[in-house]
Amino acid sequence: MLNIQYKKIAIDGLSIFYREAGNPQHPTLLLLHGFPSSSHMYRDLIRNLADRYHLVAPDYPGFGLSDMPARNAFAYTFDNLSVVIEKFIDALKLTHFTVYMQDYGAPVGYRVALRRPELIQALVLQNGNAYEEGLGPAIDDGKKFWANRNAETENAMRGALTLEGTTFQYLHGTEDASRINPNAYHHDQYFLDRPGNAEIQLDLLYDYRNNLTLYPAWQQFLRDRQPPALIAWGKNDPFFTDKGALAYLRDLPNAEVHLLNTGHFALEEFHEQIADYIDAFLRKHNIV
Repeated sequence: MLNIQYKKIAIDGLSIFYREAGNPQHPTLLLLHGFPSSSHMYRDLIRNLADRYHLVAPDYPGFGLSDMPARNAFAYTFDNLSVVIEKFIDALKLTHFTVYMQDYGAPVGYRVALRRPELIQALVLQNGNAYEEGLGPAIDDGKKFWANRNAETENAMRGALTLEGTTFQYLHGTEDASRINPNAYHHDQYFLDRPGNAEIQLDLLYDYRNNLTLYPAWQQFLRDRQPPALIAWGKNDPFFTDKGALAYLRDLPNAEVHLLNTGHFALEEFHEQIADYIDAFLRKHNIV
């Protein structure tokens, strides 16, 4: 019987929510979510794989069911999110794992990987960008925001925090929008609509500019370490395009690439297919 547990753990005084399933003696997958989601985005994948793998999916501070400390008590930067996740990894005594990185999961996960490369057995990359050519047209407002944060550029970014913006992220580029469960984007929107969360998300959206300066370091990590990598990418994503998926082959020529006919949240349509890719990939690399 599938046993998914919903837990909380204290990390530096913050309550961090996470989903855990599968036998801890089996290979571990650490599932790092994107914006504006939470571990909820992995709900189906967890069910697909929990009979063969140990899966752990945390919510970052300010997301999902983890604590949302005030901005004057916790600086919402990717550096700080990664520190919390690294301490979470240590608290759960995860000593080696495959990391699944989607969207924000990439800047969080790569920071951990640079500090603790020995933890990383393999990578699963799903619309988790590390190359400037992967920045799509939907990032244009973000580029203006990064260049000059003011009332005008900030206001343009607020559209991404509305139900319309969240729905766009889920439905744009999908093969069949009728297969996307609206509960998913309404779930995300519930947390975005909490008092004070918009300002938290704007801080992180602004801090995203610092990820671009780290792209060369992440690429060097890939070239030097050559981790086994599975790339399962929604090729119609307007934020992180398929050019970003293919760019990985420059540094990881042996990576396995699958371009799926969907958008940013590929798991919503293709979780079963991605689960099959993961299982075959990990078996091929003897991560079993």
